[in-house]
Amino acid sequence: MHQSSVLCTHAQDWIHVLKAKALRVTAQRVAVLDFVHHHPHSDAEAIFQGIRPALPTVSTQAVHLIVQCLSGKGLIRRVSLPDSASARYETRIDDNHHHVQCIKCGRIEDVDCVVGEMPCLSPSDTHGMRIVEASVVFRGICCDCDTGASERSETP
Repeated sequence: MHQSSVLCTHAQDWIHVLKAKALRVTAQRVAVLDFVHHHPHSDAEAIFQGIRPALPTVSTQAVHLIVQCLSGKGLIRRVSLPDSASARYETRIDDNHHHVQCIKCGRIEDVDCVVGEMPCLSPSDTHGMRIVEASVVFRGICCDCDTGASERSETP
């Protein structure tokens, strides 16, 4: 797994990151950051389910507000993918990487950009805009899904 630009392995690290962005440190924010760091490409519902055992009073609405705040402050990246009902979040920020998504099971993985700097693609017409980012999503079928399909087709 690629390391994010902010290497945080303990709650204390997230506390420093939140303070550096002048954000109030709360158990909920620390839990969300830690969960997203260890479970990249999670949506708000998965984050809610993941932190709820440790924080039983947290609400779904609170998680939505927290990821909105954290992505707005640049602590997590909001990722919108085709065929995904909701946005996904990751702590891998400050680099130019893309994603590959299985069209069968929905698995998402990071893909390093071969160019590196942003934007790595140029549109045929900018319509007068200064392009700062290009988002690329590769879509395919993962090995597990591909193997499962071929095994089913071979079974009489």
